[in-house]
Amino acid sequence: MAAIETLQDVKSKGILWVFGVFVIIILVIQFILGAWWGSEPEQFNIQDEALKRAKETHTSNIPVGYTYTNTLAHIAEVLMYKPGGYITNDVAPPGVFLDNISNWEYGALVMLRDATTALRNHFARDQSQSAEDADLAVAEPYFYYENDSWALPSTEAEYQKGIDALHKYMSRLQKYGGNVKQAQFYSRADNLWQYTEVVIKRLGGLSTRLTANSSGSNYGPGLSELEIKKAEEQGTPIAKVTWLEIDDIFYEARGASWALLHILRAIKHDFADILIDKRAMRTVDIMIKALENALTPILSPMILNGGGYGLFANYSLTMANYIARANAAALDLRDIMNRG
Repeated sequence: MAAIETLQDVKSKGILWVFGVFVIIILVIQFILGAWWGSEPEQFNIQDEALKRAKETHTSNIPVGYTYTNTLAHIAEVLMYKPGGYITNDVAPPGVFLDNISNWEYGALVMLRDATTALRNHFARDQSQSAEDADLAVAEPYFYYENDSWALPSTEAEYQKGIDALHKYMSRLQKYGGNVKQAQFYSRADNLWQYTEVVIKRLGGLSTRLTANSSGSNYGPGLSELEIKKAEEQGTPIAKVTWLEIDDIFYEARGASWALLHILRAIKHDFADILIDKRAMRTVDIMIKALENALTPILSPMILNGGGYGLFANYSLTMANYIARANAAALDLRDIMNRG
């Protein structure tokens, strides 16, 4: 009887051992997938991607506006087809635990939305009273669909419709009806000025939130207790940045910087004539360089927010510095484009 019980114990232990090994293997696989899926996408060459798209349509014609529009479409494609796909709406591991890349996706998505709105409302319209482009009127709303929907319709399905509409607009940019293009793109100073206004607000907001991350009180940049108390008495309390939100804001800024960097490179290409005429090319280069510095590879496995001249680096303050520099150049660009 004792021998039988011993045999049963051995079988039970064997089952538990196999189960334990299986769990460990699953966890290792999840960890590896999480590290792979959570990595930030590489930068891409906007002109090479535009030429690649043009060749797919059996033409080498790349008119003004084609590179800009293709850059927007490719940013959306990267969001959806990078390793692991679109992560924000995942409801299963490891995607559900990858909050850093989810915030990165949101930052990039906000910049994509702003640039698509600028294309629809400004770049593709001759005057305020002119009719908007039909394909762009379809494309823009799809990118404003909720960013975390996994049910029908899924976020990916709606964004793909936006990409398809942008591709239709690009095809029409290449074609002529008689001697007139079937679609238009106006690379004018006033159009660029209007888009720059939006960029300034986005960068200013990100810089402020990142600086709030780095402050000792976690309330904001250089705010005294009196200022905090006064704001609360006026019914406009200053939002406190919690410890868990530090890396969220940082990665949102990284995603926004990545998307805006490519958009600015496309603007430099398609608005080259007006930038040269206004002597603003150097200003755009400053913005691009600042965002390139903001995307320097991260060497630490976690986001450090050391204080002042302490032992550890302050990642949020470093990122805020680069974005503030890009924002200062954007202010200069707006002023230059606004001059007669």
